[in-house]
Amino acid sequence: MEEILQMNYTDVTEFIILAFFELPEMQLLLFLVFLIIYVMSLTGNLLIIITVCSDSHLHSPMFFFLINLSFLEICYVTVTVPKLLAVLIAQNNSISFTQCIIQMYLFMVCTDTEAYLLTAMAYDRYIAICKPLHYTIIMNKKVCIILAIVSWMIGFLDVAPQVTLISQSFFCKSNEINHFFCDMTALMTLSCSGTTAIENINYIVGILLGSTSFLLIIISYVYIISTVLKLHSAKSRHKTFSTCSSHLTVVLLFYGTTVAVYLRPQSAYSMNLNKLLTVVYITVIPLFNPLIYSLRNKELKEILCKTIRRTIFLPEIIKCCTQHLVTAFQR
Repeated sequence: MEEILQMNYTDVTEFIILAFFELPEMQLLLFLVFLIIYVMSLTGNLLIIITVCSDSHLHSPMFFFLINLSFLEICYVTVTVPKLLAVLIAQNNSISFTQCIIQMYLFMVCTDTEAYLLTAMAYDRYIAICKPLHYTIIMNKKVCIILAIVSWMIGFLDVAPQVTLISQSFFCKSNEINHFFCDMTALMTLSCSGTTAIENINYIVGILLGSTSFLLIIISYVYIISTVLKLHSAKSRHKTFSTCSSHLTVVLLFYGTTVAVYLRPQSAYSMNLNKLLTVVYITVIPLFNPLIYSLRNKELKEILCKTIRRTIFLPEIIKCCTQHLVTAFQR
């Protein structure tokens, strides 16, 4: 039996991504929708990064973590959406075994890293509101860099065991992935070598790391809300809490979709529903995060608008300067 499994496993050198095969008449429309979302996500997050890096007024811990988050969102959509676009427009739905494992690993890294970055951002807001006099001392440059590095390192390390195990599984049932990217859940349904170990590791990692990060965020906001409520005027309470409203909105959006995708009861599980929820998880969040932060943060919104205007009018400015130079030389 083991020899048969091994033989079938070696035959699976590539997978077929079915994507939205159940909607054949909507392939072009879906391609245009995902293309627009992809371009807008890249543009929005790149603008955030460029704006924060180019303006010294935004060189604070909160915006440092926002740069990391924006870069992460770019990774999210770049890991998954380009291949989906190729499937939709060119029917190029094959992906090699190695590419599939790499895509799955990078996607899981992005998911885990975002949870830890959001935790670091919650800690930053806690220090800013609950310990404002010590904020610059506690949240210094070194601490911010360490928190960011630790978030990325944990993200890369804690998904390695599951990915290693799934990469060594025997895929003798089929090579067709009923998803729009190499999702671990979809791959596990194709495995015939047993997935108990992977499920146990996912459960342990989810409890120890996933729940811990969420619990730390909740604790941070318990202290934040407690401090805000102690302020005397309603205006002060609103102004203080507004500094973390963007982060709280992103946290609710991230964990809400995460729970919907990964923590639904098995009886309610449906691959088609899972694909729909994952679309929100992968494309909508990276699209909304720049909007949430830019619309809810007055300072960032003003500087972002200036950056956009400079970008739009830059060709005209260059043209005008060139004409003046030509005129001057002619004289």
